[in-house]
Amino acid sequence: MSAGERTRTSARRESLLGDQPGAFASARFVRITPMKARRVVDLVRGLPVDEALTSLQFMPQAAAQTVYKVLESAVANAETTEGLSTDDLIVSVGRVDEGPTMKRWRPRAQGRATRINKRTSHITIAVQPADVLTKGSTK
Repeated sequence: MSAGERTRTSARRESLLGDQPGAFASARFVRITPMKARRVVDLVRGLPVDEALTSLQFMPQAAAQTVYKVLESAVANAETTEGLSTDDLIVSVGRVDEGPTMKRWRPRAQGRATRINKRTSHITIAVQPADVLTKGSTK
């Protein structure tokens, strides 16, 4: 199904891709801080999918494993729902939003307590064909 045949689109797809072909995937409520996840996503944004997957495999950051899974899911969505070839896909959008923060308490000296914030993230990655991105940049 191409973007022209699409009768209804979700608001999330509209905000990420507009009416252009492509697919996205997201992982919500991931137990990693958004700042650490953004560091990894910034490195793969704009890369071809095969390069991005290879670099994610060898990154030492813990967030790389989650981003790898989300990127694989976005590629699978592009292949199955959109019918796009995986050879010419590029990571067009990589977004890390802050999820809810769990607030915990840790006992400290002299009967005091300190708050511990356990932050969560929503990671969203969109892939698009390379020819669509090059056409969009020449306008």
